[in-house]
Amino acid sequence: MNKILFSSVSMKFVMALAGLFLLLFLPVHLAINLMLLKNDPEPFNSAAGFMSSFPVIKVIEVILFAALLIHLFYGIYLQIRNWIARPARYTTGTRTKVSFFSKFMIWTGLSVLTFLILHFFNFFFIKLGLVPGNPDDFYSHAHALFKIPAYNYIYLACFVLLGLHLFHAFSSAFQTLGLNHRIWTPVVKVFARVWSIGIPAGFALISLTLWLFR
Repeated sequence: MNKILFSSVSMKFVMALAGLFLLLFLPVHLAINLMLLKNDPEPFNSAAGFMSSFPVIKVIEVILFAALLIHLFYGIYLQIRNWIARPARYTTGTRTKVSFFSKFMIWTGLSVLTFLILHFFNFFFIKLGLVPGNPDDFYSHAHALFKIPAYNYIYLACFVLLGLHLFHAFSSAFQTLGLNHRIWTPVVKVFARVWSIGIPAGFALISLTLWLFR
């Protein structure tokens, strides 16, 4: 049983499913965050309150965190296994061709994890009462954060790296799940490009607007 659960194929398959679930969450999060651009704080605070109190959303939140942990654990575990196996593989003279994005997936993923930890401290932990702040007025809290230049530098850098991560992850997930197709694979690659640029660009727009023009 352990051989099945911890085989490279099984872990990549589960990691791909978890990653696709996380990809579906991003546009929802972006749509809510775009409400920060409104002058009225009520829409954003109401949406944030709904997301933190509606029972179905709470269940999805648990699934989301589980998917995130699975994706991170399997990704890091597989990368460490690859690093350990690399010397033996290279001595045979059969070095495999690896794309630029594939080589740096672990680093772009860890940079996104760093941002998520920062994000949890600034928002999620306030909701749980673990750090000081007003969970009923995340609008004012977010606007205050985006007035800090260093926060914007980190925010923008992380979303550039997220775009690189998404570009490879989207196509890789479909390939891992065995969904390659002569017609649909090129469509997926185009969609991956649009997704990996559009989602980070939307978050970057929020950062730059609140930092420079509000």
